[in-house]
Amino acid sequence: TQDGVERPIIDRASLAEMVVPYGDTRPSQTFKHALDSGEFGLGMTANSLTLGCDCIGEIVDLDAVQMLDDGSVMSTKNAICIHEEDFGIGWKHTDMLTGQVEVRRSRRLVVSSISTVGNYEYGFFWYFHLDGSIKLEIKLTGILTTRSHRDGDDLTFARQIAPNVAAPIHQHIFCVRLDMAIDGTNNNVIEVNTAALPQGSDNPHGTAFAATETLLSDEKSAMRNTSSASSRYWKIENSHKTNRLGYPTSYRLLPSSTATMFASADSPHGQRAGFAKHNLWVTPTVQSERYAAGDYPTQKNAGHGLPRYTADNRSITETDVTVWHSFGLTHDVRLEDYPVMPTEYAGFLMVPDGFFERNPAIDVPPSSNGHCH
Repeated sequence: TQDGVERPIIDRASLAEMVVPYGDTRPSQTFKHALDSGEFGLGMTANSLTLGCDCIGEIVDLDAVQMLDDGSVMSTKNAICIHEEDFGIGWKHTDMLTGQVEVRRSRRLVVSSISTVGNYEYGFFWYFHLDGSIKLEIKLTGILTTRSHRDGDDLTFARQIAPNVAAPIHQHIFCVRLDMAIDGTNNNVIEVNTAALPQGSDNPHGTAFAATETLLSDEKSAMRNTSSASSRYWKIENSHKTNRLGYPTSYRLLPSSTATMFASADSPHGQRAGFAKHNLWVTPTVQSERYAAGDYPTQKNAGHGLPRYTADNRSITETDVTVWHSFGLTHDVRLEDYPVMPTEYAGFLMVPDGFFERNPAIDVPPSSNGHCH
């Protein structure tokens, strides 16, 4: 809510699926590609969080209630933690002429849960910042999947981590479903790429570069991957709502953990987890299309989920859109990952772009502690 007016950003944000494909070619390993969300259920495997260990500070806990196969109810106490925390400097400036300093501390609202799936732990941390940005950070820890290893064995697809013990190379690829609603449901998705201009009369010194925008008009054109060479990002905008300068209000999706699945599209991994082949998918919002690998990934043939949702190549302009972002990391195991893996991180960031009239954190009051202003 801004100035008493409700301004929606996202109707629903959720983890739609994840896959852990292994790259080892041994018969005992080659089939492994666990769909940890669709097969095990992250709610069913949620931890009961402990104050002072999983969450620190003044917190609100929520229980998670699950429906079991037989129709009974299972409740996990304190499965969700909500709290605020300091997040360093929000903004600062020192006037070089007068020496006057203005600095404001930032805070963020944290909504978190942790699930244990087999030997791995996944922490899901949603951060809501005073500047309007929204971040999902997934924290990966737990114990590696291992196999036996004999001296002299080929280690092309694994790393030795202890005598006679090796851990295969693998990936963790997540897909989030973002039912967008930037100032309403008439949204478009724009791809933004930056490139250097050819040296010439418009660029005599060879220093010019600029960002260009491309409208993604249908589902096929919106199957996109990241590009560090062009600093690629995506923008969701409402062309019917404008800011004080007349530009559409929007939010940027800034990718950071950009791994896509190495397994081929016709492999068992690729057939069941086709969503992991692209970092971006966009569909018209259909409430029954909720899971990136389909409703029942262990009971379906190939091509369900996003490959099937997008088969008709529907229009995605000026409509209620759902943005699906696949991201993750490739785990080429280190000796230091054993016996319990130090936390690794994957996620993405969304930031306002013309959604507000100015820095929304500009009116944060100065800190009452210390002498920092």
